[in-house]
Amino acid sequence: MKAVVIREHGGPDVLRFEERPVPERGPGDVLVEVKAIGLNHLDLWVRQGVPGHKFPLPIVPGCDASGVVREAGSLVAHVKPGDRVFLAPGVACGVCPACASGRDNLCRRYGMLGEMRDGTCAEFVSVPARNAIPIPEGLSFEDAAAFPLTFLTAWHMVVARAALRPGETVLVHAAGSGVSAAAIQICRLLGAGRILATAGSEEKLAKARELGATDGIPYREKDFAEEVRRLTGKRGVDVIVDHVGTDTFDKNVRSLAAGGRLVLCGATSGFEGKTDLRFVFFKNLSILGSTMGSLAELHEIAAHLAAGRLKPIVDSVLPLSEVKEAHRRMGERSLFGKIVLRP
Repeated sequence: MKAVVIREHGGPDVLRFEERPVPERGPGDVLVEVKAIGLNHLDLWVRQGVPGHKFPLPIVPGCDASGVVREAGSLVAHVKPGDRVFLAPGVACGVCPACASGRDNLCRRYGMLGEMRDGTCAEFVSVPARNAIPIPEGLSFEDAAAFPLTFLTAWHMVVARAALRPGETVLVHAAGSGVSAAAIQICRLLGAGRILATAGSEEKLAKARELGATDGIPYREKDFAEEVRRLTGKRGVDVIVDHVGTDTFDKNVRSLAAGGRLVLCGATSGFEGKTDLRFVFFKNLSILGSTMGSLAELHEIAAHLAAGRLKPIVDSVLPLSEVKEAHRRMGERSLFGKIVLRP
C-alpha cells in the first residue's frame, strides 16, 4: 500500500510517500480501507517535533479517518467487512481502572493514532475494534473523517470540564480552527446565552456567526479583553475555550466573571502562562486542562451528528498526494474547519 511516512522532523518536505506492507490485523482488530483522512494540528506537531517529547519515528501520521472494513478479527462482533466506519483517534489499554470506568482518555497508556503508533495517512490502517465506529446515516466519508478529534476535544472541554449551563456567556478563541468551530456549535446546542468568538478576519467571524456565535471579535484589530469587557458590561464571561496559550492566558484570566472557568486543550502560541493570582482566588476562578475525551462521549457526539444537531466543518478536500500543501496551509492558519485528504 501507499503511505505517508515521517522519518525525521522538519518542514512539509520531510513528508515522504512510501510503499509499505498492508498492516497486520490481530483477532481483536479491524483492517480498514481508508476513504478519507482528516488533518489536525497534531499532525503538524508530529512532523515538526516537540521539545521534550520523543515520537517513534519512522511513523505514518494522521489520527482521523473513515473508510470501509475489509477484515474483522475473530473477536470482533459489532462491525463486519463492508461496513462504513469512522475511527476513534485515541488508543487506550482497555483494562485499567480509568478505562473500566469509561474515562479511557485518562489511561496512563493513552495515545493517538499517528502519534504513538502508525496512523491514518495510508491506504489501509489496522486498529483495535473498539476504535471502529459505524458512520451515522447521512454522513459522507469526508464528514466522518472531519469530526472525531475536534468534536471530541471540544465536547469534553465544554461539557465535562467547564460544565456549561444554559444561559451562560462563553468566549471561544480562534473560531476558524476545528476545535473552536465545534465548540461554538456545542455551546449553541447546550443553550449558551451568548457566544463571543475571536478570529483573524471578518470572513472567519461571519462563518462563526453562521455556526451560532452571537458576537465576533477581530483580534488583530481589537484587544479581545477590552471587547469582552465592553460587550458584557464589565461583567466578563463564564467560560473561555482556548488552545492558544501564552498569547491569551493573562487576558483570559482577566476576562472571566466571578466563578468563571478557563478550559485549555492546547498552547499553539507557547507553553508558559503568567498572570496575577489575585484574580484567580478573589474571583473564585477555575483553570482547567482538557485532553481528548472518552469513547462514550464520541458515541454521544455521533448521535447528535446523525440527528443534524451538529455538523462537521470541511474547509477543503485534497488528494493524499497533496499532503505537503495541506500541511503548509494548516501552518498558515488560513483555514476555517478541516482539510480532508482522499487516498
